[in-house]
Formats: sequence, C-alpha cells, structure tokens
Amino acid sequence: MTPSRVYATLTRIIRSGRVRINLPTWLTLFRVLLLPVMVLVFYSHDAISAIPLRFANIAAVAVFALASITDWLDGWIARRWHMESAFGAFLDPVADKLMMAVALFLLVQSHPTWLLAVTSAVIVGREITVSALREWMAFVGERGRVKVQWIGKFKTVMQIVAILILLWERDKDATLLRAWYAGEVMLVIAAVLTIWSGLAYMRAAWPVLKSGRMPGDEGAPQA
Repeated sequence: MTPSRVYATLTRIIRSGRVRINLPTWLTLFRVLLLPVMVLVFYSHDAISAIPLRFANIAAVAVFALASITDWLDGWIARRWHMESAFGAFLDPVADKLMMAVALFLLVQSHPTWLLAVTSAVIVGREITVSALREWMAFVGERGRVKVQWIGKFKTVMQIVAILILLWERDKDATLLRAWYAGEVMLVIAAVLTIWSGLAYMRAAWPVLKSGRMPGDEGAPQA
C-alpha cells in the first residue's frame, strides 16, 4: 500500500467517525510498538559488548514470539466478542507485514547469503503484490475474490516458525539447538508457499483484471 493510499484510507476512516481503539486494536498497536524493541535487542550485543550474543538472540526471539501471539490474539478477540472496527481492519495487515519484513531484513543484514536474501525478497515482494491486489479488488467491489485462504495461513505459520529458529540460531558459535539450516529450509518452503498462494490470489482476481473494470464503472463502487 503506497503512502498516498495509506493517508487516504486513514483520512476516510477518521472522517467516517468509525475510529475505535478497542482491545484488539490496542493489541495491534502494541505489535507495531514491539518492532523497534526487536531491533534494539537484536543489535544490543553490537552496541554493548557486555551483553552476550546468546542473550540478544533469546530476547529477539521472545519479542518476535510475543508479536506473533498478538497477531493471532487480536483477531480472535475481535471475532469472538464482535469487536471489529474499520481502523483495526486497516491496521492489522499493516502490522503483520511490518513484523515479517523487519525480522527478515534483520536476518539478511546479519547473514547476507544469497539464499536468505532471495527467499526474503520473494516473501516481502509477494506481500506487497497481494496487498496491492486486494486494495484494487476492494476498489472495484470484488474483494471477496481474494479472501485469505488456508494456504496463506499455513505459509504464515511456516514463516513465523522459520524466523524464530533463525533468530535463535543467529550466532555461528551456538552449540545449543544447532538448527540454522533447518530454519533456512523452512523459510524456503514458506517462500514456495508464498508464491503458490500469491498465484492462487492472482488466478482468482484475473477475470476482473482482464475485464479492464475501473472504479466508477457499472457494478463497481467509487473509490
């Protein structure tokens, strides 16, 4: 989602008077606030050599795990107690993508291998593409065609587990739970699932894209 689209969406929500900062939304905001915390603990050993690298790894894992839990919890609470809001629906996917992107960028900077760089680029690129696709489909009144599918949820779980392992095993001298390569394999699998799910969304949206329908055309709502 481009900055102009973000601004337009926020402006539309605020003007509609539907801004509701309820518990699920607070959890989503908390997840966003955890991102700079994760960056700080990730580089804590580099900034203060007295802090063991293993401690920095464990702290980064703990922060990312907490953010991942809030990712599930805010949606569950919103659905269970009917606390959905327009602002929360907008912010939640943004927070999810920021969480994944920041973690992957940190890992690539720490271990700039071609495999990690390519898989991270595939995952982030897919997220940007699908976000743009969903936004466009919403503009033409066809968002239901690109609803979240089971494969999308499964690849998200794979990404989270892979990133947790890679954060834990970031130091090459680790002797406990030497699972870096297992984490890389899981991230590659997640990247494959990312491409698969992205193609599934594109296939579902293709009839609308092929028709050339624009916002404002007959049958499509105004953006």
